[in-house]
Amino acid sequence: MRTIHTDEIINLIKDMCIEANYKLASDVEERVRGAYEKEDSSLGKQILGQLSENLNIAATDLIPICQDTGMAIIFLKLGQNLHIEGMNLEDAVNEGIRLGYQEGYLRKSVVADPLIRTNTKDNTPGIIHYEIVPGEQLEITVAPKGFGSENMSRVYMLKPTDGTDGVKQAVLETVKLAGPNACPPIVVGVGIGGSFEKCTILAKKALARSMNTPSDKVHIKKLEEELLTEINQLGIGPGGLGGRTTALGVNIETYPTHIAGLPVAINICCHVNRHINRII
Repeated sequence: MRTIHTDEIINLIKDMCIEANYKLASDVEERVRGAYEKEDSSLGKQILGQLSENLNIAATDLIPICQDTGMAIIFLKLGQNLHIEGMNLEDAVNEGIRLGYQEGYLRKSVVADPLIRTNTKDNTPGIIHYEIVPGEQLEITVAPKGFGSENMSRVYMLKPTDGTDGVKQAVLETVKLAGPNACPPIVVGVGIGGSFEKCTILAKKALARSMNTPSDKVHIKKLEEELLTEINQLGIGPGGLGGRTTALGVNIETYPTHIAGLPVAINICCHVNRHINRII
């Protein structure tokens, strides 16, 4: 059995929080720059050019891409043959977030109580999802999520008979309702199946998957492609000011579900779709 100390986890998560906020993941950056070349709208092209320039400045000057540096979403895949020594794992993850947001001069956006709303002043706690997997490694994904686009996300409890057409309608309706409020061009994460809560986690995981890695299920890959085409035909465009680039990508994750249900979650992210992955 392999052993790692929580000090290593803390330092890695600290660095990942900073890097994710300073430099956009390569798959998203490629899509932003590629969209500039393809955009027909002169205003849309101008906005995409400004977004590209902003990415250059952030990476060069080591400053956040966006003023909303997000709530830290952490996915942990913990090998069942791995032993972790030191402090409590969840406390270690939050310590890494705290240090990352303080040392990286990232905005602290978390409030301790959703109604009283006193800021915790260190962006903790994060949202942590655990998965036990074979092996003796720890895989960490850090995905800071801004809330302008998070607030535009939705859950639908469809009927099984709604099928693929119902899923499409739910996604397109969500994107239409979001309009300019999600700061397009957007990335759309979709979770299909599971239960009420499971489909939302699937949608979040979908956003953290590279857009250069389509679903390995043929029918889901086809649905991703069809939805991207149909979303970009809505004409919302960059900044919501018109154009062909409303979405940079659509990622879908699925899970088995009950015979009586078809849960669907749509998690929208602006073009600052931050995700970074490391393995210890």
